[in-house]
Formats: sequence, structure tokens, C-alpha cells
Amino acid sequence: MLVAALKASFMFLADLSRALPIVHRVDFVELAGYGGRSTGGESAVRLLKDLDSDILDRDVLVVEDVVDTGLTLNYLTKSFGLRSPRSLAVVTLLDRPYRRLVDDLPVRYVGFTAPDEFFVGYGFDLDELYRNLPDLHLATL
Repeated sequence: MLVAALKASFMFLADLSRALPIVHRVDFVELAGYGGRSTGGESAVRLLKDLDSDILDRDVLVVEDVVDTGLTLNYLTKSFGLRSPRSLAVVTLLDRPYRRLVDDLPVRYVGFTAPDEFFVGYGFDLDELYRNLPDLHLATL
């Protein structure tokens, strides 16, 4: 099962899904970070949209647009782990390991190690604009 974190990863998910030669399911989650901090000192995450399907005893591949600090992905993978999937791994289009605050993330597949720049296009947005561009562009803020 491919699980995409909305919204930026939807184009990567579509291309990945078409490229996989095996039968698979697709589902989505949507997460948002709170403005404040949780009691543990980490940014708090809230689930806006949960999976529609059960992941019990399924092989789950989380499809991410970019892995940065890892705090949101850590929340998601810990939450999924409690649901007893057969396996759980992560594929990300862009990785920024030099920004990581969480060490034990199951990031198995990385498209590119990205510079600390802001991108638009290919699902990435700036104020909900430019997601439709067919490729990545550096955003000038």
C-alpha cells in the first residue's frame, strides 16, 4: 500500500504508482503542525485526514515529498506502527538529512538529497500556488 502525505507528495505518488509493476493500493493522510510546542519539546502534529483503509498485516510505503527535521514523519510512522503493518518504509523525493532531529526514521528510498532551498512545482507550493508546474523550481521568496 502506498500512503501519501497530502498535499505536496501527490504528483510523486502518481508517478511512483504508475511505475510500480506490482498490484498495490493507494491511500492518503493529511497532517498539520501546531504553532506551538508539545510538552516533549517537539513541534506538535495533528491529523487532519486519516487513512481510509486498514494497514494491519500490509506492506506500507509512505510516500513523502521532502523529509526535513523528521518530526512529522516520526509522528506518522509511530502512529502507523501501532496499527501493526507487516512492514513500514518511507520513500521521499527530496531528503535533507543535515536538518534531521529524529534519527531512527525508516527512510529506505531517497530520490535526491536537496539543498536547504524552497522549491515549487511538481506538487510543492507557495501559498497553495505553483503545484501544477511539471518540475521543481527554486522559489525566490
